[in-house]
Amino acid sequence: MSKVLIIGAGGVGRVVAHKCAQARDVIDAMTIASRTRSKCDAIAAEISSLPVKTAQVDADDVAQTTALIKAEQPQLVINVALPYQDLHIMDACLAAGVDYLDTANYEPPDTAHFEYSWQWAYEDRFREKNLMALLGSGFDPGVTNVYTALAAQDYLDEIQELDIIDANAGNHGQPFATNFNPEINIREVTAVCRHWEDGKWVETPPLSTKHSFDFPEGIGPMNIYRMFHEELESLVKHIPTIRKAQFWMTFSDNYLKHLEVLQNVGMTRIDPVRFQGQDIIPLQFLKALLPDPGSLGPLTTGRTCIGVIARGLKDGKPRQVYIYNICEHERAYRETNSQAISYTTGVPAATGAVMMLSGLWKKPGVWNMEQFAPTPFLERMKSLGLSTVVVEGEWPRL
Repeated sequence: MSKVLIIGAGGVGRVVAHKCAQARDVIDAMTIASRTRSKCDAIAAEISSLPVKTAQVDADDVAQTTALIKAEQPQLVINVALPYQDLHIMDACLAAGVDYLDTANYEPPDTAHFEYSWQWAYEDRFREKNLMALLGSGFDPGVTNVYTALAAQDYLDEIQELDIIDANAGNHGQPFATNFNPEINIREVTAVCRHWEDGKWVETPPLSTKHSFDFPEGIGPMNIYRMFHEELESLVKHIPTIRKAQFWMTFSDNYLKHLEVLQNVGMTRIDPVRFQGQDIIPLQFLKALLPDPGSLGPLTTGRTCIGVIARGLKDGKPRQVYIYNICEHERAYRETNSQAISYTTGVPAATGAVMMLSGLWKKPGVWNMEQFAPTPFLERMKSLGLSTVVVEGEWPRL
């Protein structure tokens, strides 16, 4: 049996804690730590099925984080803090001799630039210490990588085209709010779009390419916009037959209208602005004004639909497969006090933890999700609350 240390006490951290508590065959204790200990205490109070400790930690402080890991002696650190802190926590895991898992790739605070190079550079250090780091064990990235691996394993001999499509068909009733950390969300959405085509990255303006996509199970047509997402980078590296790879996400007209105004007045800037004798980051100030995503759980209705369409060849003939998950906001909240955006990230994080701790996914070094066998992960993820649908057919090219 194993102990986990969860760093981060937002909506995703809450789901991870609940789901680790359900994996009693592998995990028998946990500690939840964040900058604000009271948030950890609130999550711990919701869990009665196994011992839960809490702690205060500044994850930007490597020495402090290392000391916490050594004191708690977990077998795995689950990082659901901010992406800015990934490298600090990886450094602490190396210093303390403990395996590492996260849900999103590192990004520097001063520029909205997303790539795995910083974390892939840790490969030798983790391997030499016989430690494992699993990167991007959320849904996208994460399950979308596993779905792609499933397509390659069971449905296609060669994947040639990949579309990752993320729909939030939910409604929280707020004039403008983000379903996860506003600062991270807006940095991601407003970044220059990149997609993979014919062996190179192609850049286009943010959200400049739009299509309508008819989502399954009664969700129906919604507008999807092309943007960059980090799993594209690892997938085209590890599955080199892919000729074209794109990521798409739904946004309501209301969201885009507010975002355009905020950009036009400078509120999405991430560079310092002098105000009343001190430097402030406009986007961080905006984050303080917007609703806390954790408060949206009891307000949000509807469903999410996230999946991949993989196109390629099977036995020399063209074939397409759509692999996806549907998650209901209300059910997620009833189960974990978090809406489906947090749920669909937290469940795969807990699943990845089980894969590592049980030895099913266990190799020294730094790894992405598509580099492991997909079936055991998806079977365990189903038991923790997220199922998978596979449909073969034809879909319009995007």
